Amino acid sequence: MKFIILLLALTTLIYAEETKVSSDKPNILFIFSDDWGWGDLSCHGHPYVKTPNIDKLAAEGTDFHKFTVASGVCSPSRAAVITGHFPARYSIDGHFARVSSNAKRGMPDWLNPEAPLLTRMLQKAGYATAHYGKWHISNNMIPDSPLPSAYCYDEYGAFNCAGEQMPVHEDSERAIKFIEKSNAAGKPFFINLWIHEPHVPFHTVDEIRSRFPDLDEADNIYASVLSHADDRIGEVLDCLDKLKIADNTLVIFSSDNGPARGGANVEPKPTYDSATGHGYGIGAAKGITGGRRGYKGALFEGGIGVPFIARWPGKIAAGKVDGTSLISAVDLLPTFVEIAGAELPADYKPDGLSQVKTLKGEAFTKREKPLFWKIGAKARSEKSKSNHWVGYAVVDQQWKLVTTSKMDYVELYDIAADSYEKTDLKEANPDVVARMTKLLTDWQATLPTTPDPKCFSNKRK
Repeated sequence: MKFIILLLALTTLIYAEETKVSSDKPNILFIFSDDWGWGDLSCHGHPYVKTPNIDKLAAEGTDFHKFTVASGVCSPSRAAVITGHFPARYSIDGHFARVSSNAKRGMPDWLNPEAPLLTRMLQKAGYATAHYGKWHISNNMIPDSPLPSAYCYDEYGAFNCAGEQMPVHEDSERAIKFIEKSNAAGKPFFINLWIHEPHVPFHTVDEIRSRFPDLDEADNIYASVLSHADDRIGEVLDCLDKLKIADNTLVIFSSDNGPARGGANVEPKPTYDSATGHGYGIGAAKGITGGRRGYKGALFEGGIGVPFIARWPGKIAAGKVDGTSLISAVDLLPTFVEIAGAELPADYKPDGLSQVKTLKGEAFTKREKPLFWKIGAKARSEKSKSNHWVGYAVVDQQWKLVTTSKMDYVELYDIAADSYEKTDLKEANPDVVARMTKLLTDWQATLPTTPDPKCFSNKRK
């Protein structure tokens, strides 16, 4: 009897210790907005947009000014986050659309769920995983595409996916319920909160529009949707405070690409999206890049240089601005895996690097691994002022080389010193151009020539 009592006591002690270790693992909340420009924050100096909750996040964390995503458009950027790979490795060079459009552009119809996934790695480390908000790793117009649950999410509510479309403004409510549930179970959580704003259509709320009575219609619409998104982010952050788990939660706010822009004389007319419903169109897109060159769809910094604010009390410095560290979206998977105490699969080769030390304050000004971009681009014209001619880009050390899809024209920038890409240095650095071009062609040789047929919809038949 004494032996049995002792055994039960030891079992209880071991279980309690295991529960303690599990609950001590940091939670991770990754807030990924859609088309949110670098300059579209009041803490980044926007003239009329108000984002007090994100500003507070920056005041309590570090604001990294040289973070870049893996594409100038949404689907490739999102694929890069959850795989830690350049999206071109999966033939994902643009946004997922109708099957006919995907086929025409040489794309699959979804990301293979068998690809290396951040969520799978975190689940194996004991994390509860959830996704709320935009998906776009496939498309709602492809009904036979895998649901988000196939990508190792324990729970989800999403739009731009097959199946039921979650109303866009329910993201924070559902995230809060998952946080409360995971906390009650003593389980660490990883949540994608991939908010819709400020992508078209702009889904406005009259009460929030009334906060900006002096703005004209287009600016009023734009300011109101960003303000509404900031409100919902604030609700989730308040939940962390209420549960007293903010100190053990890494929160990151970022964007999938730079801001969209309507033409100068385009009116904000009503429009409809099959995934998210009725709203206002591109005429209300008034995003700014903080002076960076280009907008959404471009591989210049205005298209790929986006906000990146990280808060982790006691681990990440509060009220700091890091204006030098060259962090990439492909760095997020190895970073999150290290923070979670998870393991990378033995056969997995990340394209990025863990940036835990960088988050904690160690400057990272030169890339030890090159970064690569590929996107469908228009031909370059001497007469055009468009910045959408770049088909490929590569960053190595402090250098960034951009080139056309045919690689018949290049520009070279010292991206560490020249975030605005104003001074083309190719003439003075032919050796750097040659080295960077070889890096790019060597990388191109590693890419698939056709998409994986496992990721084709039955509609292709």
